[in-house]
Amino acid sequence: MDRKNDKDKKQVLLRLSATLWREIAAWAEEDFRSVNGQIEYLLTESVRRRRRSRSDGGKGLPDKASS
Repeated sequence: MDRKNDKDKKQVLLRLSATLWREIAAWAEEDFRSVNGQIEYLLTESVRRRRRSRSDGGKGLPDKASS
């Protein structure tokens, strides 16, 4: 998940429902990102949270938003 490795990015074919795509597109616009950039951001954050969850013994760390 390192920006240094942008040249090593892999392409993925992803099928989304029209409803989900619209939600992501609206969210991306709010965050000044492309839809692709928003999906990449969301996946990156999800993987980071999973890593943190595993590293603390599965107890789960509280999100900053819920603290």
